[in-house]
Amino acid sequence: MGHWYNEAVFYHIYPLGLAGAPKQNEYGEPVHRLNTLLPWIDHIKEIGCTALYIGPLFESVGHGYETTDYRKLDSRLGDNEDLKNFVATCHEKGIKVIFDGVFNHTGRDFFAFKDIQEKRQNSPYVNWYCNVNFSGNTEYNDGFSYENWGGYNLLVKLNQRNPDVQNYICDVIRFWVSEFDVDGIRLDAADVLDFDFMKQLRRTAEEVKPDFWLMGEVIHGDYSRWVNGSTLHSVTNYALHKALYSGHNDHNYFEIAHTVKYLQNMGDLDLYNFVDNHDVERIYTKLSNKAHFAPVHVLLYTLPGVPSIYYGSEFGIEGRKERTSDDSLRPALNLADYADAVEKNPCTALIAALGKVRQNTPALNYGSYAELMLTNRQYAFARDLDGVRVIVTVNNDDNAASMDLAAGNAAEYVGTLTGEKVSVENGRIHVTVAGNSGNIWVPAGDMPEYKPVEMNAKTPKTTNTTVKADNADQTKEEAAATVAEQNTTPISQALKNAANTDSIKETVATTVGNSDCTANASEKAADGTTSNTTTASEPASEKSQITVDWSKSPEDMTVEELQAGILAKMANNGPVTDQMKKTVYDNIWHDSLVNWLKSFR
Repeated sequence: MGHWYNEAVFYHIYPLGLAGAPKQNEYGEPVHRLNTLLPWIDHIKEIGCTALYIGPLFESVGHGYETTDYRKLDSRLGDNEDLKNFVATCHEKGIKVIFDGVFNHTGRDFFAFKDIQEKRQNSPYVNWYCNVNFSGNTEYNDGFSYENWGGYNLLVKLNQRNPDVQNYICDVIRFWVSEFDVDGIRLDAADVLDFDFMKQLRRTAEEVKPDFWLMGEVIHGDYSRWVNGSTLHSVTNYALHKALYSGHNDHNYFEIAHTVKYLQNMGDLDLYNFVDNHDVERIYTKLSNKAHFAPVHVLLYTLPGVPSIYYGSEFGIEGRKERTSDDSLRPALNLADYADAVEKNPCTALIAALGKVRQNTPALNYGSYAELMLTNRQYAFARDLDGVRVIVTVNNDDNAASMDLAAGNAAEYVGTLTGEKVSVENGRIHVTVAGNSGNIWVPAGDMPEYKPVEMNAKTPKTTNTTVKADNADQTKEEAAATVAEQNTTPISQALKNAANTDSIKETVATTVGNSDCTANASEKAADGTTSNTTTASEPASEKSQITVDWSKSPEDMTVEELQAGILAKMANNGPVTDQMKKTVYDNIWHDSLVNWLKSFR
């Protein structure tokens, strides 16, 4: 029906961390730490994952993203034979493998940069990098300056418009396929990669291997700019990542549902969904109520997109992002310490059960999405495929909730996570979802037998709350009103009261100051019909008011101007929540903000 990646459940490993490699590379004899990760392959399969994203892998100075040699496994992990054997073992177990492709920049020990250091203007590689200036200097005292990534001169930005650079990287991809039989690449910092360069990578992907998958790291913006027939197959879904944890912490399923609709409006995109990775805090750390681990992951595995689990998070481990280090996000783990986790750890048991359900439910891979019921604390939706309706229910309240939902063409449904069976009556099912839990309801008889999973839900304190939805005589507002303890923020309350897009837009003025800014504001300014400046307002406690000069190109704007401009653009599309503001302000990378602002149409 589709491709392997459409049906994949990913496992994500940061190998230098998991294998306990030293922080700095001494470029000595290979130490075969990658081989210590071989037992993890069986674990990956046991919890229902079918693909592995592993990286960075190749020779580097420290954390792996300052590449020294794209054709050599990092000596702290072993040699190329180790990597060849590792991928082959994954394939024997039916697991696809994608590598981290760090092609936006290199480290300073990369051969081309070393040549410039030695030969200066006479080096044939001067134009391999962006804006090399022999009248400048850096803290490394090279006697020249250059464009970097993220403000770090350790990461030297490649000139991706240089045909020689393009050809070199494409040859690297060909080498990875011929030498290691890799199945795809996750492109680091894809939101700042040159689009023509990505098109060249896509052509190479189609050349080297059928179904070779390109997935890009994109933080913000209209993902359809990157995901299309000429560039990438998928990108990281940071929008859903933010919504999944904050929607639970705030008891606000409206945030999650709104995000899903926002993503659906971009088109039929197979986005890479996750709740944590090597760059962000562990989901178990982020959740205010640890019992929300269950409904969060039910949504991760059932909403449109390709789910991914970051190593260790299936055990419910914690990891906090430190001001000066990400080490706690990338720990060394001993698999033997978790030998019986599937049987004894509720988090692991749930992940394994969800993996099994995902693999046996085509509607979760290919089905359309339809919202069935939505309140702050309960959420239900359907995934429909070829006349088969799968229903997903989640509940972030401490108390159990009953839901009355439109069913498909089946006489009976079974909850795959509980084993409970319910009959269809008048085209509907009436189900009860325990507090802080979720379930996936499939037509009875179409699925294998499932063992009930303990979800560590809190004991209900009150009788069940009943919520009906999808009735012609019952609106979302009426459904929401039947739910007890609707403790919402002003913004989430505004979302709750909004029955359609028009009413949502009416609340913009209360969330961002000036909503007159449009996607073509700068064009209108040029002909004098409107002002060329727009002010985006936010609470004084966050940032002072910034005026955006729309006559400037995004590249010429400051970080603060870009942030304000993005907020102003957001205001045209709906309410700007406190979480959305935080997301904007947390992004301090100029290149990323430029691309984000450009993504608004």
